[in-house]
Amino acid sequence: MRFLVRTCVAVSAVALLATGCSRAAAPSSAGATGSGSAASTPASGQSEGASFGTLSGVCHPGSASGAPDQGVTASEVRVGVMTDASFTKDETFPVTAKVFTSWCNAQGGIDGRKIVFDTLDTALFNVQPVMTKACGEDFALVGGGAAFDGAGVNERLSCLLPAFPGEVVSPQNAGSAFQVYPGWNAGPNFSYAPYYSWLTKEAYPDSAKHVGIISGDTAATQQIATEDSQGIAGIGGAVTYNDLFPPLGASDWTPYAEAIKAKGVKGLIFNGQWQQLAKLELALTNIGYKLDWIDANSDAYTPQFTQLAGPSLTAQSNYADLSGLYPVEKAASNPATQQLAKLFSQYAPGSPVTLPAVQSFADWLLFAASAEACGSNLTRKCIYDAAITQTSWTAGGLLAPSSLAPGAAPTNCFNVEKATPSGWQPASISANNGAYRCGAPFFTLTGSAYIPPTSLASVGKSMADLK
Repeated sequence: MRFLVRTCVAVSAVALLATGCSRAAAPSSAGATGSGSAASTPASGQSEGASFGTLSGVCHPGSASGAPDQGVTASEVRVGVMTDASFTKDETFPVTAKVFTSWCNAQGGIDGRKIVFDTLDTALFNVQPVMTKACGEDFALVGGGAAFDGAGVNERLSCLLPAFPGEVVSPQNAGSAFQVYPGWNAGPNFSYAPYYSWLTKEAYPDSAKHVGIISGDTAATQQIATEDSQGIAGIGGAVTYNDLFPPLGASDWTPYAEAIKAKGVKGLIFNGQWQQLAKLELALTNIGYKLDWIDANSDAYTPQFTQLAGPSLTAQSNYADLSGLYPVEKAASNPATQQLAKLFSQYAPGSPVTLPAVQSFADWLLFAASAEACGSNLTRKCIYDAAITQTSWTAGGLLAPSSLAPGAAPTNCFNVEKATPSGWQPASISANNGAYRCGAPFFTLTGSAYIPPTSLASVGKSMADLK
C-alpha cells in the first residue's frame, strides 16, 4: 500500500543508525533468517486448505515439469526476500515469507513446485551486492523491502528480475518497471489527497487553511514535505508552518510546540518516527495547545505508539491513513484477515500480524496466483504478464480493490484509523465500500514534487529482452 512508502522514508539514515527502521510493530524472530524452505506439513487439523479468503486454488499439488527459467525446476521455485533485518532487528518480511511458504507448500506448492525462499539481508547499506546475488540465483523478489531500495533498482532492472515487494520506499523504486505492488502505481498522483481531503473538508473544515508540516531533517523527508505542501494546496488547503527537526529527534520539543502554536496550526502532518511524535505531543499538551488533527502517518499504527503517547491521546487527535488495507485490530470482522491471523499463530507463534506483514502476505498471494496461471511454463515474463491483468485485486479480501495494470492510478479507496487511549480504532469516514471510502479524486503533482520512477529504458532494457 502507498502508506508504506512513508514508513521508512520518514526515518533518516542517521536515525536508522541509532534505532532502526520501524515498520509498525516489529515481530519477534521466528528463525527465518538465512536461506530456507518452509515446512511441508501443517500442524494436525489446522490447515486452511488451498483457498485464502475469496481466492481459491492458490496453492495445490500438480505435475509441473521442466526448468523454464532461472530459479525454476520441476520441483521448486526459488525466490528472494529483501530485508534489513540484521540491522533493524525487524524480521517482518522473513517471518511472513515463512508463514506463507509453510502454508502454500503444505497444500502442494505451486502446481507441485515447492517454494524456497532466500533471505536477502542488506544489513541496511548493502543493497547493491545483495541485489546482484539475487540476479544470479532467484526467479523473482517477493514480499520484502529495504530502506534504501533505490540503490538496487538499476541492478534489478538490468538483470530483468521481477519484483512483488512487501514495501517500496524510494521514489526511484516506487512504481519502477517490472514490479507489481498492489495499491501503488507509478504516476504523479498525490495519493494522500483522499485522506487529506477528508481531514480538511469533512472532519475538520476549519483546519484547511492552517496546516503545518514537520519533518526529520533529511533529503527523503524533505521530499515528502514538498509533496505534502503541493498536495495540500492542490486540494484547496494552505500550509502555514513547515519546519524540520534533527534526524535523531529534538532534545527539547517545547520550542517546536510553541512555534506550532504561534503559527495557529490546526492540522499537523508529521514525517518522522512515532517515538518522536509522542514527545512532541507531550510538549504540545504541556503548553495547553490542542490541534484539530495530527497525521501520525502509518508508522504510528502500532500498540506501542498509543501506549507511549498515553495521556496526550485525550488532548490530541491522531490519525493514520491505511490506504485500503483492512484494519488489523478488526480481524474478527474480516475472514481474510482472520485467516491470516490463524496462519501466523500456526506457523510463527508469537509474531504479531502488523500492517507490513499484511502487505507482504498480500504480495505473496499475488505471486502465487500469477505463477499458478503459468503452469509448467513459469517464466518471468509469464508471471509478470499474469499479475498485471488483475484489475480489481484484493488479495482475497485483505485489501481494497486496486488495478495492477501498468499506468493505472493508485487505489482511490482509503480508510482511516484514530488513536485512542484503548488503542487504534477505525475513524468515521462515511465508508461506501465495506470498510473503505472509494471514489475520491486525486491531485496531480508537478515540478520537484514528482520524481519519476526508474524505467527499463533507463538501463538500456525493454520487455522484448525477456525470453
